[in-house]
Amino acid sequence: MPRTVLILGLIALVPFVWGLATMLSDDLAVLSARNFGPRFQGPYLQLAWGSAVLAFLSGVLWGFASKAPAGVAATGYLMAVIPAGWEFLFVGGGPVAASVYLVAGMVGILGIDWLFWQQGLAPHWWMQARAIFTAVAVVCLLPIAA
Repeated sequence: MPRTVLILGLIALVPFVWGLATMLSDDLAVLSARNFGPRFQGPYLQLAWGSAVLAFLSGVLWGFASKAPAGVAATGYLMAVIPAGWEFLFVGGGPVAASVYLVAGMVGILGIDWLFWQQGLAPHWWMQARAIFTAVAVVCLLPIAA
């Protein structure tokens, strides 16, 4: 995967990792609340960022669909709205339910990613990047769901 993608992907994982760290450490939670405000810690940060990630992935998939032949593109556009629609319809109802739905959405979208990748619409490195970034995000979200 390109170095820029790796660096930006790792940066995009910071809210998940930081949120988990503030859940595991009272000292970090106090530091975070004091310096960044309460929305930049724990489940609130992770769930808000996870929702943004699902919306972002819809946009990425839409871009892949736009490269497809006309007949395939229509199905691609339909699949591209699934992540944002999933987030809108299901992520909510408290932190436990929201984290379960975010995890399910992030893992489920890997199937859509794979379809675009198999059709040559996503870059050759796409599945490697998505698998790594999804795994870290899911590991960070699972303690909320437990």
